[in-house]
Amino acid sequence: MNAVVEEVSLPSGVLLQLVQGDITLEKTDAIVNAANRYLQHGGGLAWAIVQRGGDVIQDESDAWIEKYGPVSHESPAWTSGGGLAAKYVIHAVGPIWGEGDEDAKLMMATAGALRVASELQLTSLSLPAISTGIFGFPKQRAAGVILTTLRAYLSQHLTSLRLVRLVLYDAETVTAFHNAWREIFSGVSSALET
Repeated sequence: MNAVVEEVSLPSGVLLQLVQGDITLEKTDAIVNAANRYLQHGGGLAWAIVQRGGDVIQDESDAWIEKYGPVSHESPAWTSGGGLAAKYVIHAVGPIWGEGDEDAKLMMATAGALRVASELQLTSLSLPAISTGIFGFPKQRAAGVILTTLRAYLSQHLTSLRLVRLVLYDAETVTAFHNAWREIFSGVSSALET
């Protein structure tokens, strides 16, 4: 069962939530996959998404690569959700820790996922802690980058999104993001308090 840890209503009207749970169980319009450039979903979250959603996700990913080529940080790919509750999977390519310019690349991947969700006219989206698993991005640092990007993007861009959920699987990641959340959203009243 996915549980809301924190939430805040942004001035733009978007509800942003920090959630502990399994992103493959999310019932939002789309979930974000932390993908590699070639959309080969053989490990980590990508593997879990295909296991739950079915081979159609890998098949559509292969077709995307054949048509458009490797996926960049700033322009995520998208496929159907297959057997998932989510209608779409947005495949955002985060940086591998140590490749250089990681913060900027993580910002681009996060903002790119939000942009694609709006292009698809979605009202709800669930994102993971992009790049913090097998790509090795330090969790605390990623938390600051992702949360700052979410707040800035959702405050500065017109979007169809009304609900954005950051869904984190393990307690260590939840703690890192919760600490960053308190810093970034200090002074902003929590929707849980109203």
